[in-house]
Amino acid sequence: MTTKHEQIIQYIESLDVGYKISVRQIAKELHVSDGTAYRAIKDAEAKGLVNTIERVGTVRIEKKQRSDIEKLTFAEVVNIVDGNVLGGKEGLHKTLNRFVIGAMKLEAMMRYVEPGNLLIVGNRDNVHRISLERGAAVLVTGGFDATEKVKQLADRLELPVISSSYDTFTVASLINRAIYDRLIKKEILLVEDMLSMNQKLIYLFEHDPVSYFHEKVKETGHSRYPVVDESNKVVGIVTAKDVMGYSANESIEKAMTKNPITVTPKTSLASAAHEMVWEGIEMLPVVNDQKRLIGVISRQDVIKSLQYIQKQPQVGETMQDLSFRGFVEATDRQGNILFRGQVTPQMTDSLGTLSTGVLTSIITESSLRVLRRLRRGDLSLQNLSLYSLKPVQLESSIEIIPKILDLGRKQAKLDIEVIHENQVVAKAMMMAQTIER
Repeated sequence: MTTKHEQIIQYIESLDVGYKISVRQIAKELHVSDGTAYRAIKDAEAKGLVNTIERVGTVRIEKKQRSDIEKLTFAEVVNIVDGNVLGGKEGLHKTLNRFVIGAMKLEAMMRYVEPGNLLIVGNRDNVHRISLERGAAVLVTGGFDATEKVKQLADRLELPVISSSYDTFTVASLINRAIYDRLIKKEILLVEDMLSMNQKLIYLFEHDPVSYFHEKVKETGHSRYPVVDESNKVVGIVTAKDVMGYSANESIEKAMTKNPITVTPKTSLASAAHEMVWEGIEMLPVVNDQKRLIGVISRQDVIKSLQYIQKQPQVGETMQDLSFRGFVEATDRQGNILFRGQVTPQMTDSLGTLSTGVLTSIITESSLRVLRRLRRGDLSLQNLSLYSLKPVQLESSIEIIPKILDLGRKQAKLDIEVIHENQVVAKAMMMAQTIER
């Protein structure tokens, strides 16, 4: 039986794209409290089903696939630039293909204005009108307004005209940053990305007899199953080892392992893999917000998916990548691998010295690069102890020298020194978890 929360989500999913909803409307139509309606709408927003815009309301939008995650809707653009919708509110759910900066003459500008684009321009009324007629939305910078004719045209064509108090450069930077952040997110595989890989979901109820477990093993060849209660909430895991010594008539509830580790669709695959390796388990149930079972993932599935994503081209750089960009690899007289680089202004704190956070990031990246030379597989930081001995000033040249102390099948231990002008300025001890392929 579905809960009121789930019923509201299903109702929102059934609405047409572009439909406006409100807490009061949901509460009235589905006979729920305002609080329940509010929480469900916020959940729908987190799921990418709706978008809330100040002074406009909540709009049903098309849920984007992971392949289209870098594309923005006009509703999202309004929030990114702190904008005000002047007209064309009915088109806020639409997705923009690209944005064009109108810093040229009208004739030259119109060569780039196409349907689905967003033209970023100042208070040029004729440009606003022609852009809309060509099927492109308009973002007016500098806090300027649009004419009534332009607003009426925007409403008729259902193409948003947005006003932002920021200048053109700032607006373009904000939108570009938002797209860039999404590209990085796109790179991170989540559990939900691989749920479709799984076979038909098979589970047991807690009151099923142990004999039913043996029937499922013969039928599927699998020896691990999630156990749920009458409301489909995960209450345990049962394996062939668990049922040893139990008679065929005894219930699964007696044999199962209670309170199992679970993951959600938004859990990263790297985190799920770490849990599996650390806890020594082969299968994890996937649950929704109400702890109801929606799928399972196996360690084999996770490792295959991580191998696949490593073969894909990079689409964005994280802060760790940016911090390490200026470092080059070298070898010292003893044959140890080291990394040389310079402390840039972006790497310093308010006192002009190398930030502890950046130093930690550089040490981690250096160590993982050395480990990857010796161990094929995915690596994650387990523990890092950092001892900063001397401050490192801006524009100082430093060397990072990671030395492997112990390399096991699942773990690695390293000692790292940071050198400046032949002096040790920082030391670190690092433990890394390896995920075998």
